[in-house]
Order: sequence, then C-alpha cells, then structure tokens
Amino acid sequence: MIPTYEQMGDWLEEIAGQFPEAFFADLDGGIQLEEGELPDPDFPPGEMYVMGEYVHDLLGRYILLYYGSFVALLEEEDEEAWRDEIFATVAHEFTHHLEETAGLHALDDKDLEFLKEALAEYEDE
Repeated sequence: MIPTYEQMGDWLEEIAGQFPEAFFADLDGGIQLEEGELPDPDFPPGEMYVMGEYVHDLLGRYILLYYGSFVALLEEEDEEAWRDEIFATVAHEFTHHLEETAGLHALDDKDLEFLKEALAEYEDE
C-alpha cells in the first residue's frame, strides 16, 4: 500500500503530536515532509535511502522526512508498518536534535558505524 503524500503528512502530524512539547524546543522549523526521495549516494542505486534527517543550517533547526524514500522502501507494507517507520524516524531525528542541543554526538557515531558496516557488506558482494 502506498499512501498519498497528503495522507503521510496527516500521519506525520498525528505522530509528531505524541512527542513531548520539550522535544520541540529550539526546533525552529519543526518537522517537514519533502515529497522526493533521498537515495544514499554511497550505495548502489535503490539499495539505501535516507528516510529523514535532522538539519541545523542557516534556516535554523528542523527535521526533514522524505516521502519518496518511504515509498521506495515500504511500498508493499501496510498502514501499521508505515506508521511504525514514521514514528521510528521521527524519534531517531529527535534524538539527533536533543543530542546536538546538549553537545553530544553518540547517535551520530552509531549511525556512522552502521553505514560503514552496511557499505562494507556491499563492497564484499
């Protein structure tokens, strides 16, 4: 099942409302849904997608989720799987936000290690 962009936006809004208000402190741009996909350029086409990212740039701090990446990876899944992945992605990106505002980077390190291991598997094939 592939929900529409608008449907995913509704789910995202509902799911984001489940997180404590304190998580949104200093998140000037809130949570945004981009329509496109974001393939990871370090992997073969269609193998790895960025589902979301925490951004801190000249526009402020915000979380981006990529609808197209969800479609690419979850097209055969049901609504529950979509909602679970949206929740997990938002929680992951909030962790990046909270760690950055606290001057920490444990999740960044963990993500980097995951990507290194995944890339090594592709190179061994």
